[in-house]
Amino acid sequence: MVTKPILNRRAHTAEPTARAAYAPGAAADCGLLLIRLTFGLLMAGHGSQKLFGLFGGAGLTATGRDFASLGYRPGKLFAVIGSASELLGGLGLAVGLLTPLAAAALIGVMINAMVTVTGAHGLWETDHGVEYSVCIAVVALAVAAIGPGRLALDRFFPWGRGGWTSAAFALGLGGLASILTLVL
Repeated sequence: MVTKPILNRRAHTAEPTARAAYAPGAAADCGLLLIRLTFGLLMAGHGSQKLFGLFGGAGLTATGRDFASLGYRPGKLFAVIGSASELLGGLGLAVGLLTPLAAAALIGVMINAMVTVTGAHGLWETDHGVEYSVCIAVVALAVAAIGPGRLALDRFFPWGRGGWTSAAFALGLGGLASILTLVL
């Protein structure tokens, strides 16, 4: 009796496999690296403006006064927390290290910004609305969900693959941190 070999139908299709789509150096990994570096370093710079007065920023004393005027007491302490979250969250995303935690830091700060600063002004940035903060929070959440790619330090860890768990962690922790900050 002659048996026929069982063919793998997937192997004969023109669709790339998931492994091929995420091979080292693949366009997706380079694209994620570009997003992470640009977005992360700009957020780190934004935090550095507030924390250290770098890049033309106001520095910690002025940022502390701004936070106090928004109802955060003590203003300087909350300025350190918010600025450090932007700095460290941005650096974490840039290098792809502890990506869900880095995303959570940025999401939490942006929720606070939307509630205390931009929410009353509507959607568009031209009216000082939430547009900018929403974009930052969504990009951070998307990177947590997608994962940082193979060109990241997280590639060696389970959370470096992204997924629903990483996204839920980032959104949940960022949301919880913002709620705690708003009620204190």
